[in-house]
Amino acid sequence: MQQVVQTPGQGPTEYDAIVVGSGISGGWAAKELTEKGLNVLMLERGKNIEHIKDYVSATKAPWQFPHRGGRTVAMEEAYPILKRDYPLNEKNLDWWASDRDSPYTEVKRFDWYRGYHVGGRSLMWGRQSYRHSDIDFTANAKQGVGTDWPIRYAEIAPWYDHVERYSGIAGSRDGLEQLPDGQFQPPIPLNCVEEAAAEKVKAKFGGARRIIHSRTANATLKLPNRYPCQYRDACWLGCPYGAYFSTQSSTLPAAAATKRLTLKPFAIVTEVLYDKDRKRATGVRVLDAVTNQTTDYKAKVVFLCASTINSTWLLLRSATDVWPGGLGSSSGELGHNLMDHHFRVGASGRLDGYDDKTTYGRRPCGFYIPRFRNVGGDKRDYLRGFGYQGSASRDGWSRAVAELGIGGEFKDMAAEPGAWQMGATAFGEMLPDHRNTVTLDKTKTDKWGLPVVALDCQIRENEERMRKDMGPDMAEMLEAAGAKEIHVYNGDYAPGMGIHEMGSARMGTSPKNSVLNKHNQVWDAPNVFVTDGACMTSAACVNPSLTYMALSARAADFAVNALKTRDL
Repeated sequence: MQQVVQTPGQGPTEYDAIVVGSGISGGWAAKELTEKGLNVLMLERGKNIEHIKDYVSATKAPWQFPHRGGRTVAMEEAYPILKRDYPLNEKNLDWWASDRDSPYTEVKRFDWYRGYHVGGRSLMWGRQSYRHSDIDFTANAKQGVGTDWPIRYAEIAPWYDHVERYSGIAGSRDGLEQLPDGQFQPPIPLNCVEEAAAEKVKAKFGGARRIIHSRTANATLKLPNRYPCQYRDACWLGCPYGAYFSTQSSTLPAAAATKRLTLKPFAIVTEVLYDKDRKRATGVRVLDAVTNQTTDYKAKVVFLCASTINSTWLLLRSATDVWPGGLGSSSGELGHNLMDHHFRVGASGRLDGYDDKTTYGRRPCGFYIPRFRNVGGDKRDYLRGFGYQGSASRDGWSRAVAELGIGGEFKDMAAEPGAWQMGATAFGEMLPDHRNTVTLDKTKTDKWGLPVVALDCQIRENEERMRKDMGPDMAEMLEAAGAKEIHVYNGDYAPGMGIHEMGSARMGTSPKNSVLNKHNQVWDAPNVFVTDGACMTSAACVNPSLTYMALSARAADFAVNALKTRDL
């Protein structure tokens, strides 16, 4: 990798632009800003991870891990939050933030899973990549919820095109109003059971419900310095082929190639420095995570891309001599309207008649069912809707262990795959609500002496009503597909589990109703841009990362043009 890597305090202290955070949004901001001619300083609070070289678990087999990739009692004690779900495992544990070093306060349960290292969660994300539609961008205004988005689909569509072409999004063009098509590489195929189910569901519901290919950031065609997906399904360990989009495989090399990027790992930004006379940020203050030394860096523009809660946390700690509630708090909306996608509800069943069929390789995704509730003529007793992510597969060989465990019958069982199963989990939209908040807890500090955030967020009546449809609707589709022994579930869910945190520094149409304007500029400091999930005005029901990419690229283009015309 060609970028200049420095420790905090080393090298120049003045740049054209500063990017805080190196995940999906930060990577895109750095790429676009450097390619448009700016000298950029990228600050990352955690360690560096180099593409390929540092993917130490990517090619290991299960037996090469001391605990076969599982978890231990010691790990559970050290990670009381992370242990609540799958992120706590032996294979990539050091890619998740330490619960002990970086605690937070749960006013209500909120499962916050973070990646504090170069690349952030772009190394561990689910890669599902969908556009928001105009249905999503207009819903708040039409329904009187939250505040109106300051942009419409037509304004962001060219930027979706831009990031999809570069990132390598595989998918099919389905012609759905609620899920706009994009610039896709060939899709990762459905398997035979999914194809058959798709035909039956489409026929049963007259096309209103559709099983389509997942749209995923796993390349199926070669890209510069990246190779097509090898069907290893080990994406969360880092991909040596660069097949899935990550900061390391895609945007960081592009930014480095300009020779205008400086990367500083172990650099915790403690506040945005603000000149109240000019009403502009002058730069940021950085705490070296290793030495605890402080250094100030200056820049013409500052991009906050530290992830939803971390960018808001930084704003809450900044310019408090002017605004006690933090930089961007003049509207009273900073820290409010925190959202996630609610899920852990769906259905599964057994499909007979395909026992002579099996699969080859391990796909990194399955199928997607786009939203069909409250679309077109469908009307429900709640607002918005949900989509499903699922797959069909055969039971694994491990099922044999629970059977006879000895003898010829056991060996036969261990040599043949089991029955076909098919299931899907719904991902539902959570409405923006002023009561769902991120605030500073000044009674508790982290390892570096910074006040931690307090999270007070919950799903409410609209989401609870939606959840009543999410399981039975999937069961109806499984029945249409011919499934037997259908099981509907509605499991334990707490906000944060979706790892789709959004909101808390929303975009809007006025300084009175929002933190950011239509170009992601902080109303109170127009040379500060927030382009990660904090900017989201509503959540839709689709995975949000593609929208962060598009908004980051769009905001970077605006910032460079504004600098040229001296409007910043």
